[in-house]
Amino acid sequence: MGIFHRFKNLLLLLILISSSLFIEIVNGYYLPGSFPHKYNVGDRLNVKVNSLTSIDTEIPYGYYTLPFCKPLEGIKDKAENIGELLMGDRIENSPYRFRMFNNESEIVLCKSNPLSSDEFKTLRDRIDEMYQVNLNLDNLPAIRYTKKDGYYLRWTGYPVGIKVNDGYYVFNHLKFTVLVHKYEHNNVVGVIGTGDGAELITQRNETNVDGYMVVGFEVQPCSVNHDVSLLKDVKPYGKYSKPIKCDPSSVTMAVTEGRSVTYTYEVSFITSDIKWPSRWDAYLKMEGAKVHWFSILNSLMVITFLAGVVLVILLRTIRRDLARYEELDDAQTHMNEELSGWKLVVSDVFRAPERPQLLCVMVADGCRILGMAIATIFFAALGFMSPASRGALISGMLMFYLLLGVVAGFVAVWLQRTLEAGSSRRWFFVSSRVACFFPGISFLILTILNFFLWASQSTGAIPFTTFIILILLWFCISVPLTLLGGLVASRARYLKYPVRTNQIPREIPAHKFPSWLLVLGAGTLPFGTLFIELFFIMSSIWLGRVYYVFGFLFVVLVLLVTVCAEVSLVLTYMHLCVEDWQWWWKSFYASGSVALYIFLYSINYLVFDLKSLSGPVSAIIYLGYSLFMVIAVMLATGAVGFLTSLFFVHRLFSSVKID
Repeated sequence: MGIFHRFKNLLLLLILISSSLFIEIVNGYYLPGSFPHKYNVGDRLNVKVNSLTSIDTEIPYGYYTLPFCKPLEGIKDKAENIGELLMGDRIENSPYRFRMFNNESEIVLCKSNPLSSDEFKTLRDRIDEMYQVNLNLDNLPAIRYTKKDGYYLRWTGYPVGIKVNDGYYVFNHLKFTVLVHKYEHNNVVGVIGTGDGAELITQRNETNVDGYMVVGFEVQPCSVNHDVSLLKDVKPYGKYSKPIKCDPSSVTMAVTEGRSVTYTYEVSFITSDIKWPSRWDAYLKMEGAKVHWFSILNSLMVITFLAGVVLVILLRTIRRDLARYEELDDAQTHMNEELSGWKLVVSDVFRAPERPQLLCVMVADGCRILGMAIATIFFAALGFMSPASRGALISGMLMFYLLLGVVAGFVAVWLQRTLEAGSSRRWFFVSSRVACFFPGISFLILTILNFFLWASQSTGAIPFTTFIILILLWFCISVPLTLLGGLVASRARYLKYPVRTNQIPREIPAHKFPSWLLVLGAGTLPFGTLFIELFFIMSSIWLGRVYYVFGFLFVVLVLLVTVCAEVSLVLTYMHLCVEDWQWWWKSFYASGSVALYIFLYSINYLVFDLKSLSGPVSAIIYLGYSLFMVIAVMLATGAVGFLTSLFFVHRLFSSVKID
């Protein structure tokens, strides 16, 4: 008892120390953009740059890897949270200088040095790969509108340049439009913090001076060939002596090796009726919204109906079997040896499966991942992880996964004790394996992908310091919490079997079709509940679209869990009816096989929706992250199916008289 008490105190001490470390590390885990920032007329607005992105390569690069103008005060990184670092965001200051309600035009930003051969090659490659420049103002990404066939299309960011015939042209003049709304105190309730704002809005420092809030940030890129003779005496932020006509339909600034590029910009402020809480509406409008909503609703109705039918049939069948078995007396039972059914495997149904410890570990990690998904989506649906909060979704997932180590350790040891009739001698060994199983797989995949990203000099590569932070979080928070959960389970009650197991296993009759064929086919029904939502999620990840319907995603997740439980329960009952008592792993993969179809769908998405994806590195990164996703889905859905079958079988054989 004394050893356990000291071990528990040591774990609690480690948790307290590591928690303070975690809070220090993810100090950026807040809701940027959730509080309005008041700017007075003439206040400076800070424009920031993010990584260059492309849907053709999915490999982000730093903004200043191209020969763009640099700030006079030097390049400074914004303090990203751990979620932004894992997403590949690298937010830095920019040379653009805005003043609230100070319209400016023909502002010369800088004149670059003559392009070297390497700079020209890099710029040409980024244009060929359709890289986009991403700017942010007051946490709002720059948005671009283009007109096509009478419709306006929205784009986030603007392209580096364009290729026309055999020539390359760079967009070197930017026309900014900042939409502002007059600050109204009645519409703003107490603010406790600020991000990029010039002033913290509180009751104390509120004045009668009119202020404005940024509610929109638009950019229109142009390619302008400036007159070199007019730039001789112009310094940075000086005025170009000739009016600049920004015509998006024509390009004139061709880039060649040894030629300099002059960058200019103009900015205008427009008062808008858009209020601050609605400023993200322009980014959250999704094409095909009606199809999105009605398709999901249709899937929910169909799958719910099928699940109800399956459940009713199952209950009626089991009830009939129970009534028939209870009517048989001892003599009738011995006379009906040829009788087939689930009661004949009563002495083998709880026989330990193959590789029981691996099963305990996979089920426990699945419970942990499922709990993380439920908690993350729930808080995202409440608005705590909106798209305005860069990196908050990944940070939240990481935080919930670490904290739910207690659940993983408890489930693993509880299941291990159930399989070994209450023995708790190996609780530490099982808990430690749980703490290292899925995190170990994750680190292996991320490390391999990171080598490719490092070789490409991409900002998507996880920095070495972030790797160290993740390892510290793993061993200082996740491992102690998992061991603590295992320690609690070693003293808790476990599930006792209602029947005894024979020493000699019963022979399983031959089947016409392999049972694993039915198990793999069972994943089609759970896949049907999420494949529509999966398209929008994949588009959000790989095509740069904003995903925000977390309320529907939460409903789909609940429905997926329900269908996985019912599918696994039905297949387990079918196996028992044909005297197949090896149901443990089959119940896990009956629902976990949905991951196979998700992976096949990912390959289909790569071939047909990401046709422009170029280069083997991009394909490897896509498949690597897809593999990481399907492993997590397999563990989560498999855990749901297995635990449902376990409690079902336990309840079933506890409800009959055993002869």
